Amino acid sequence: MKEKKDLVKNTFIIALGKCSTQIITFLLLPLYTSILSTKEYGEYDLLNTISIFAIPFITLLMEEAMFRFLIDANTRGEKQKVMNQAVLFSFLSMMIASILIYIVGNIFHYHYTLYLILFIMGSILSGLAGSVCRGQGKYIVYAVFNFLSSISNVLLNIILIVIFKMGIDGLFLAYILSNSIVSLWILYKLRVFKNLSFKNIDSSLMKEMITYSVPLVPNSVSFAIINLSDRLLITGFLGSSINGIYAMANKFPSIMNTFYNFFYMAWKESASKVVKEEGREEFYNSIFLHLKHFLISVSLLLIAVLPFVFPLLIKKGYMEAYTYIPPLILAIYFSNLSSYYGGIFAAYKDTKIMGTTTVFAAILNLGINFACIRLIGIYAAIVSTFLAFFIVYQYRSLKIKKYITFKRDPLGLCSMLALCSVIMCYYSKNIWLYMISFLISVAYGIYLNQEFIKIIYQKFRPKVKTS
Repeated sequence: MKEKKDLVKNTFIIALGKCSTQIITFLLLPLYTSILSTKEYGEYDLLNTISIFAIPFITLLMEEAMFRFLIDANTRGEKQKVMNQAVLFSFLSMMIASILIYIVGNIFHYHYTLYLILFIMGSILSGLAGSVCRGQGKYIVYAVFNFLSSISNVLLNIILIVIFKMGIDGLFLAYILSNSIVSLWILYKLRVFKNLSFKNIDSSLMKEMITYSVPLVPNSVSFAIINLSDRLLITGFLGSSINGIYAMANKFPSIMNTFYNFFYMAWKESASKVVKEEGREEFYNSIFLHLKHFLISVSLLLIAVLPFVFPLLIKKGYMEAYTYIPPLILAIYFSNLSSYYGGIFAAYKDTKIMGTTTVFAAILNLGINFACIRLIGIYAAIVSTFLAFFIVYQYRSLKIKKYITFKRDPLGLCSMLALCSVIMCYYSKNIWLYMISFLISVAYGIYLNQEFIKIIYQKFRPKVKTS
C-alpha cells in the first residue's frame, strides 16, 4: 500500500530533523546537572508542565483542527481559509490569556509570571507552525523547522547558561527565543500571514473546526493533569529538589517518547488518508504490530543500557533518579500505544472518545497521588502515572473495536517475559547480569523487528552488477 511507504518516508524525514539535535540535547545533560541545582531544574520543569496544561484551554487545540482540515483541503484558497481561522483564533486567545495570567500571577506573587506568558506564546507559535507544515504535507519543511528550533535552543542554552551564567533564566530564555523566532519565520515563509484579517473569518468553518477540536481538550488536559499533578504534589509535599530528581528520571523515558513522536507526526496524516479505503483494517493492523514490536525493543534496550550510561551522564546529586526509571518507561510504552489508537479516532473525526478515555485516568492519577504521596513519597507519582496510562490504553482498546478489529500479537507474552527479565537485571547491581540483559535486549529486538530490518537492508544494500 502506498500509504505505508509514505508513512515510512515521512517518519524518516521527521526523524532526520529531530534526532541529531535530540542526541545533542541529551548529551548536554551532564552540563546542566553540574551547573543547575535540583531545585532550579524542578522549577523549570514545573513551569513547562503548567504551560502544557494551560495551552489546550487557551487555543482549544485549533492547531489540531487546522492540521486535520488542511488534509481535506484541495485548493490554495481552501487551505488559506483554514489557516486564517486557526491562526486568528489562536492569536486572539493568546492575547486574552496573557492578560489573565499576568493578573493571576501577580495576585499569587509567582516569580516567573512573565516567563510563563512568553513560554506559552512560544509553544503556541511552535504548534501552529508545525501543524501548517504537516497539514500541507511539507515534511521536509517540518524537519527543517524542528532542526532549527532544536539547534538554536541548544546553542542558546550554552551561551546563556555556560557563558553568561544566567542559570534558570537562561533555560527559560533559550526555549522562548528559539521557538518564537523560528516559528514566526516558518509561518512567514509558508505565507500564512498573507490575507490574514478578521474580515476573512468564516463563521461556519470556524464552528466546524471548533466542534472538532473542543473534544480534544479534555484528552490533552487530562494527560497534562497526569503530569502536572505529579509535579505540583511532589513540589508541594516533598520540595522542588525532589521534583528535579523526578524530572530527571523522566528524561530517559522521554527518549522513547521522542522516537514515537517521529512516527506519530506522520501517522496522523496516514491514518486520515486511508480511513475511506477498503484495505484500512489490514493497514492499521500491520502498522500497529510493527509499532508494538519497535516500542518494546526500545524499552528493552533503554533499560539494559542505562546501568552503563546513567553514571556517566548524571551527576551525584541526581543519582536517586536511577531507581524510578523502569516503571516510567512502561508508562510511556502504554501511553504511546494508546496514542496510536488516538490517531485512528482522529481520522474518523470521533474526538469525543479521546477525551472520555483520559478524564477517568486523570482523576485516578490525582486520587492516588493525594492518597499516597505522604506514605510512599515519589513512588505515588510513579504508580499513579503508570496506572493512568495503562488504563487509557485498555479503555481505548475496547473503544477502537467500533471501527477496527485488531489481531492479537502472537509474541506478546514473550515480550512481557523479556521485559521482566531485563528489569530484574537492572536492579541487580551486578555487572554480569547487566551484560546478559543487554544481549537479551539486542537479540530479541532483532528478532522482533527482523521483517523491518530486511526491508531496510534491501532498500540500502549495494547493487551488485552482473556481467
